[in-house]
Amino acid sequence: MRNYTILSALLISAMLFGCNKQDEQTDQQEKLKLPVVKLARQSATLKKEYIGTLEAVRNVEIRARVSGFLEKIFVDEGQPVRQGQLLFKLNEAEYRSELDKAKANFKSAVATAKTAEVELGRVKLLVDKKVVSSSELELAKAKLDVARAAIDEAKSAEDKAALRLAQANIRAPFDGVINRIPYKMGSLIEEGALLTTVSDTREVYAYFDVSEKEYLAYIKKNRKDPNSNVQTVEMLLADDTKYPHKGKIETMESVFEEGSGTIAFRARFPNPEKLLRHGSSGKVRLANDVGDALLVPQKAVFEVQDKNYVYVVDSANKVKSRSFVPQGRVDHYYLVQSGLQPGERVVYEGIQNVRDGMQIIPEAVVTDSIPTQNALAQQ
Repeated sequence: MRNYTILSALLISAMLFGCNKQDEQTDQQEKLKLPVVKLARQSATLKKEYIGTLEAVRNVEIRARVSGFLEKIFVDEGQPVRQGQLLFKLNEAEYRSELDKAKANFKSAVATAKTAEVELGRVKLLVDKKVVSSSELELAKAKLDVARAAIDEAKSAEDKAALRLAQANIRAPFDGVINRIPYKMGSLIEEGALLTTVSDTREVYAYFDVSEKEYLAYIKKNRKDPNSNVQTVEMLLADDTKYPHKGKIETMESVFEEGSGTIAFRARFPNPEKLLRHGSSGKVRLANDVGDALLVPQKAVFEVQDKNYVYVVDSANKVKSRSFVPQGRVDHYYLVQSGLQPGERVVYEGIQNVRDGMQIIPEAVVTDSIPTQNALAQQ
């Protein structure tokens, strides 16, 4: 009987141990193994993007200075031209006739002046001999002055006629690219008509608007460290590709826009490949170095009612959702403004399977193994 009691006790103990072992295995199976990252501060570059409008450094309208029929077009739209190159030719027969007439009038004025000069000499001789009175001499001098003034007038008319003849030939004011040509050969061109525009796109201006707060931050940083990269800007093209050349902020407007409260900055970009065109657009990136940025991986973040949350892991490996305020965002990271502290652990991946109060098995993720990008885009 005693042996039976001992055997029964052993069997019960074995059964209890087996149940406890099974429960422990079940608990281990229910706990999720999730990657966890420890937050830390690091240096980063905060970049804000602005919509920019691109303009050629020189972009001028080519207008007709005289009227006439468009006799010849020597260039095509989009064609590069050199300074002084002939672009358009108007019918110049009328202006050549005016020039010939002006030249004839000039010769006539010169001849009249010579006659008056000879007459003056003759009258002076007669006055010396007291054949005529001195008033005749004064009259002869006045006639000579009139004749010489007529020469100046005729010369001015000749120069004007020559200029109008030259203006019938329209030339490029500088090296550039021809834009749209609205007229065709044979069109009647009125004085002042727009024939085309020429753009010098070897360099371009990028105009973009910043807020008063951002303007003050820029001014203070630039005055504090004039040698910093605060004046250097980057640009994204319309297809979101990065433009290969960096630009430099040159100047800004002196007045804020009343409605928007913004002020316009102007940056100059080189354009050796002629990729940028007058009137196109791009996104200008303005950089700001942040020495102690607290970064949280974007994979760890989820949104609820326009607020950003992460799952924070406590010392007992239990998770609790917590909201935070981001200052900026990039492809892989948020820049934390408030709500999280350095040294805290957050769930890196698998947040869709996590609930508040759940206990997990954390697997530490080394920060260096996470794809990093220190260039942050501010919201």
